[in-house]
Amino acid sequence: MNSKQLFEIALGDIQPWFIERIEFLEGADKAKELHLHLDFPKGSTFKDESGSACKAYDTKMHTWRHLNFFEHRCYLHAFVPRITATDGKVKTVQVPWARRNTGFTLLFEAYAMTLIELEMPVSNVARLLGENDQRIWNTFHYWVGEARASTTYEGITKVGLDETSTKKGHNYVTIGVDLDQRRVFEVAEGKDSKAVEELGEFLEQHGSPKSGVEHLSIDMSPAFIAGCMDTFENGKITFDRFHVTKVVGNAMDKLRRLERAECELLKGHKYTLLKNPMKLSGKKMDQLFDLLELYPKIGEGYRLKELLREFWDFDDPDLAEEFLKDWCRMCDESGMFPFQDAAKTIRAHWSGILNYTLSKISNGILEGINSKVQLARKRARGFRNTKNFISMILFLCGKLEFKPLYTK
Repeated sequence: MNSKQLFEIALGDIQPWFIERIEFLEGADKAKELHLHLDFPKGSTFKDESGSACKAYDTKMHTWRHLNFFEHRCYLHAFVPRITATDGKVKTVQVPWARRNTGFTLLFEAYAMTLIELEMPVSNVARLLGENDQRIWNTFHYWVGEARASTTYEGITKVGLDETSTKKGHNYVTIGVDLDQRRVFEVAEGKDSKAVEELGEFLEQHGSPKSGVEHLSIDMSPAFIAGCMDTFENGKITFDRFHVTKVVGNAMDKLRRLERAECELLKGHKYTLLKNPMKLSGKKMDQLFDLLELYPKIGEGYRLKELLREFWDFDDPDLAEEFLKDWCRMCDESGMFPFQDAAKTIRAHWSGILNYTLSKISNGILEGINSKVQLARKRARGFRNTKNFISMILFLCGKLEFKPLYTK
């Protein structure tokens, strides 16, 4: 068995092409490159779209970047024929080892996608492969698009919405999540009601009518509230548990800062007061008990903060509403304006908070997705291109089904 036969086995079924010759040449950077020249026998036929065998009309030389051979870059060069199809049109034959107009073989693209899947930033993949990063992004967009086209989005009834940014404080996008499947179904540019409308239109066009969305989990953004009310007519809004808890946590911290102006011992205890007490160390628990005993207002504020945790355990809407009314009344009577403001905020979002007892949905899934997205953003040092960022979110969190890029 000679070297040509070995390389033909490595390339897989490429008939009627065969390796005509192999060359080791010096590249532009004076590194050795492997060049495989392919040809096909005279008189070969090629199938058109209808499956009919057609003879070559003429040929044109094409070149593709292939997987490296050891440390050497490898290129395929082949005469690609044009045929006169049965419909009378002259068409270029599709070669079995590459997509049209890419300059890469399918195996090369599969390798690049594998590196990205292993959480390597695209810029690093391009540097490793010695290619322009935009060419790698073009490959990435294509395969994400192919996977999206074969993914179904029917029957989505519970939706979560959250925003994130391409860089810190720049170019926000809104992420739409199927809460039942725990996957991102679409990402829209912006973080306003228009972005919510775009997500609704996507569902409408992909087998999940907007009228069929029953529950929505969002933060307290006025733009999200308006967008959901306009777009999802039958959707009941549930304000995310994390953001409601954050409102009360902010009240606790504001009270701590006010008290700290006169009590130096409160310095450095922000998270002692904000953390779930179950997650505090023994030393921190002792410090917490001392603070609550020494400072009555801090103790009262902490009691209100922890008391609200019980709300999330209610299953009966009527009991939950009575509990929340009592909690707001205690905030009003406490005389501590940070908690009085928190009670006002909760009253302003009353129905969406109470809906939690029925829907039991939250943005906890979205917080996990957002963490994964922000980690990718950090590794890539931000995304200058919003389209790239959106494709990366869908790739990482869309649970897309990718078909094998290359089959021998």
